[in-house]
Amino acid sequence: MPYDSHQRAAEFHEMAAHAHRAAATHHGKEDHLTAHELSRQALEHSRKAFEASQAAFEKSATAVKDQST
Repeated sequence: MPYDSHQRAAEFHEMAAHAHRAAATHHGKEDHLTAHELSRQALEHSRKAFEASQAAFEKSATAVKDQST
């Protein structure tokens, strides 16, 4: 179960990174409206990645604690 949580967090991190790269490309082409939207999406993916990472950490900590008792 913890692996699935970590995998989901990694997917959100990857989506955020992709959106950041795409935003940088559009910004370099002076397509500022598209770049702004992609930056907004990147921020949202980053937030979800952070939340998923926290949840994965908590599940892992609980699993380790359960195994040691």
